[in-house]
Amino acid sequence: MSLLNLTLKVWRQKNNSSKGELVTYNAPNISPDMSFLEMLDIVNEKLIEEHKEPIAFESDCREGICGACSMVINGIAHGKERGTTACQLHMRHFKDGETITIEPWRAKAFAPIKDLVVDRSAFDRIQQAGGFISVNTGSAPDAHSILVHKDDAEKAFDSAACIGCGACVAACKNASAMLFVGSKISQLSHLPQGDPERKSRAKSMIMQMDAEGFGSCTNTLECEAVCPKEISTRVISELNWEFMRS
Repeated sequence: MSLLNLTLKVWRQKNNSSKGELVTYNAPNISPDMSFLEMLDIVNEKLIEEHKEPIAFESDCREGICGACSMVINGIAHGKERGTTACQLHMRHFKDGETITIEPWRAKAFAPIKDLVVDRSAFDRIQQAGGFISVNTGSAPDAHSILVHKDDAEKAFDSAACIGCGACVAACKNASAMLFVGSKISQLSHLPQGDPERKSRAKSMIMQMDAEGFGSCTNTLECEAVCPKEISTRVISELNWEFMRS
């Protein structure tokens, strides 16, 4: 495949208190085999050579595991490829001469830090509010000592796939975090280890979610469409059920 010549419109914002704007950059001679973040690395190298401020964006594992590569690409969280994080998105999915608009997550609870980086610590505080279990310390028990039904185990594993990236919030018109919170509650509600805190977990996490400024769910299903781990909105139904039980 031939090299790509692209135009980037990137959101630049110095800090939370300053005004941001879209700035245009040229990205010539981009290999289709590059990941989206590798393409941004090339652009930043050029900016540094020109003694200009590089584009700030987050990344860590670059393997679709950590969820740090949070950005809206052409209006879609993590880009147009389903079940894919931005770091797994490859440039072969774009056309030569294309203009790509890159923006940060936009939500009241995700305060801007710089450029494409936002503060997602609200998710940490929600998990701290109730996403834990009471266990005795000591050596690990045998794997077969606590029986778990196969269906429950599979649902728990599916919910546990959530990487907390925040794409669900970025895509939702209400900036709702219900898919994230639902996945964390669903994961523990299907396992016997989650029973001790079951009655208080949903209430505590939802109260914290509301305190952080996230919106409510109106079932538009945008969160499910952009989730890089393709978590089902079934977890939101389970969240509501656990909340009513509490």
